[in-house]
Amino acid sequence: YSTRPGLNQAGQGAPHLTEVPETTHYVVADAAGNVVSNTYTLNGAYGSCIVVPGTGMLLNNEMDDFAVKPGTANLYGLVQGERNAIAPKKRMLSSMSPTIVLDSQGRFSMAVGSPGGSTIPTTTLQVITNVIDYGMNARQAIEAPRFHHQGLPQTIDVEAHGFAPETLKALQAKGHPIHVRASLGDAQLILRRPDGTLEGWADPRKGGLAVGY
Repeated sequence: YSTRPGLNQAGQGAPHLTEVPETTHYVVADAAGNVVSNTYTLNGAYGSCIVVPGTGMLLNNEMDDFAVKPGTANLYGLVQGERNAIAPKKRMLSSMSPTIVLDSQGRFSMAVGSPGGSTIPTTTLQVITNVIDYGMNARQAIEAPRFHHQGLPQTIDVEAHGFAPETLKALQAKGHPIHVRASLGDAQLILRRPDGTLEGWADPRKGGLAVGY
């Protein structure tokens, strides 16, 4: 808002942060042990582009997640079959993967998730693997380079930075087409450390922010 006295209007210039037009993910944990991992979506950008009169709320276009025509790719290139066909009282298949991981005693260990359409499961799994299998802290697990493969098309998506050229060339030599993308996912993560303290990190790929209180 304008800093000039008497004016209650938006000032000039672009806002520092803007709302994304499709899927959003956040994680929350408090001192009482309550934990939330939440992914919510409009699916495509601005969903169906239909606003509910009088509310300002956009309706999603999650119907795209059904196999409208089995064997044909949807918005994210996913090819599905008859089992995901449209039918009454049926919920469409979704790639959204809000995740809470428990330790061997059933205690909260981490909360994680991401937007990103078909890349959500691979993004979420890679963050979890970075922590459990490679011993990374929250920041390292989030900022590590990512890749994605969804079966069809037969292409490996990789982020533009972080993968050795020799590795990519070796994959191509084995017949794996490589598709370079600027970024994959927008993961958010909270870890419970062995001493019980919480450690959180927000993905810098889309301007996320971790906040403690």
